[in-house]
Amino acid sequence: MAWELKKLGERNLDAAVALARHYRDLNQPEEAESICRDVLDVAPGNVDAWRTLGLALTDRFPAAWMTLFDEACAAFEKLPTDYERTYYVAIAWERFAKAQIDAGRAHNAIHAFEEAMQRFEKAAELGPKDEPAPILHYNRCVRALTTHPELTRASLAPAEPDYDLGD
Repeated sequence: MAWELKKLGERNLDAAVALARHYRDLNQPEEAESICRDVLDVAPGNVDAWRTLGLALTDRFPAAWMTLFDEACAAFEKLPTDYERTYYVAIAWERFAKAQIDAGRAHNAIHAFEEAMQRFEKAAELGPKDEPAPILHYNRCVRALTTHPELTRASLAPAEPDYDLGD
């Protein structure tokens, strides 16, 4: 038996994106991702669907960061403004850093937090001057780097490669 996806109707798109956001709120990122892909099949320029898809992918980083990071960043690159692209890619790096901590890769987490911080600084320059989100996220990264025991310990030790070079 062959299964095929059904197309959403044009009038269902806003409701579908709202439902995807709802599933993210319920911590069901796979459902949110599926809905966003259905919306994007019909409306490839739907900014809300790209944003929600990227966030849903980052929600899954703790279990599958290796395969989802690039895809999440690619989704965020579809956003319409430099500010949004920069801010949401910074979010991806921040969430990647947290996944690295959970995986016991403190040096990778430090690098990822530093990448996030650079982008949050740039987003703060690009965005509305009264938008606090980039600064709040930047400060969260600094706090993680300066207070998390594994990160503070790793920052004092030279980085070890995460791969075996062989004989």
